[in-house]
Amino acid sequence: MQTPTASPLGRTISETPTDVWNDSCAVDELEYAVAFGAVGATANPTIVVDNWRKDPSRWALRVRELAADEPTWSERELAWGIVAEMSVRAAPLLMPAFAASGGRAGRLSVQTDPTLFRDAPAMVTQAFGFDGLAPNIVVKFPTTAAGVAAMEEATYRGISVNATLSFSVAQAIAAGEAVERGMARREAEGLPVAQMGPVITIMMGRLEDWLREVVDRDGLSVHPSALPWSGIAVFKRAHAEWATRGLRARLLGAAIRHHLHWSQLIGGDVVITLPSSWQKRFNASSVEVRSRIHDPVDQAHLAELRTLPDFVRAFEPDGLSVGEFDTWGPSVKTLRGFIGSYHELLHLVGDALLA
Repeated sequence: MQTPTASPLGRTISETPTDVWNDSCAVDELEYAVAFGAVGATANPTIVVDNWRKDPSRWALRVRELAADEPTWSERELAWGIVAEMSVRAAPLLMPAFAASGGRAGRLSVQTDPTLFRDAPAMVTQAFGFDGLAPNIVVKFPTTAAGVAAMEEATYRGISVNATLSFSVAQAIAAGEAVERGMARREAEGLPVAQMGPVITIMMGRLEDWLREVVDRDGLSVHPSALPWSGIAVFKRAHAEWATRGLRARLLGAAIRHHLHWSQLIGGDVVITLPSSWQKRFNASSVEVRSRIHDPVDQAHLAELRTLPDFVRAFEPDGLSVGEFDTWGPSVKTLRGFIGSYHELLHLVGDALLA
């Protein structure tokens, strides 16, 4: 039987600078991930709803108990109470990694209300509530125009941020530079930054999903071998920009669709967040664990991808302006999904109250 340290994921973490997070705050999944060396976990509205549906009686009961303890709380407040409770249950599992790394790893990521994507002050206010849940919280902000402003302010106030809703080099740079500005403001006032653990997400698989949708929608012909490399090409381009610009936040690869989204990132001082199902697949695989982060994407693949305007927007550092972040196709589609899941959580809370 394969031991955790000898597994592909265990070797990824122990033999390279690359870290792995669990793409869920479910305790049973996180326990498995930590056994193989994972040093972080994440949540979003969809993940919270999925966790609820795995044990609906438990969470419905908790809603009623919270409502009894807090009789003036609205459905919204009760819903965020459940999000906080799910998060707090998972946070202690990551504290050893948090302590060992001085705050650089061992983080549990909690996402701000997706309906606030245009309201920077409201996002920062909610982030303060999350930051107090546990010492190792990192708060997710959407990479929208308001989200970029919120990331700078939250960083300045000492909150570690995770830039989500990000699919492009331009978005990653904007978020990374916002974090830099916030840290610089702290440093100018003599405030500490050494124990902060910001990360900047690129949702590789969601970009690939979007490009496939565009190809089908517009009746285009792109070689099928090229599309799986789209998110990887964007991530590698951002990784190169990071080295040039000296940004301190770490890049995080998310939205896994196949093993290239793991194997092609190995060797970078980056994070890969993996759902439990993909962790098990990769641990059972024969994929060689070796550094590939600096391996270039095949020029033939890039030539095919460059025929798609939305890939060019994602790939070029100046492919999108901050003002275009909110209306770009992948952002709109993913934000609609997050808001839909949040409304579903509110519905579950309401049903629990009426049971």
